[in-house]
Amino acid sequence: MIYILETELLENKPIFFSLTRIFGIGHFQSFSICKKLGLSNNCKLSTLKPDQIVKLVKFIENSNLPINSGLKKSKIMLAKNLVQIKAYKGIRRLRGLPIRGQRTHTNAKTAFKIR
Repeated sequence: MIYILETELLENKPIFFSLTRIFGIGHFQSFSICKKLGLSNNCKLSTLKPDQIVKLVKFIENSNLPINSGLKKSKIMLAKNLVQIKAYKGIRRLRGLPIRGQRTHTNAKTAFKIR
């Protein structure tokens, strides 16, 4: 296992899929990162040389992508802000109800139980 940006990446999987384990990097982002660094999507992480891994880490760190703890913190702050300004979404979040307009009469029973 290789740790990159506080995330455990699988060595036996292609780079394309391994990068998606980092919170904030999806399939499109991992594809574009591999393309910009000149890496094959099917190349496994274990076959990379140490200097290539360093290039990969530096590229991800220097890009302006919100990833890992920074992205998690910003999502939490957005949710707290909605609650603080008493927006409809914030009130629904406080009450443990579905936020995006789903039916509550017959569905969303698990949301009530989790409270």
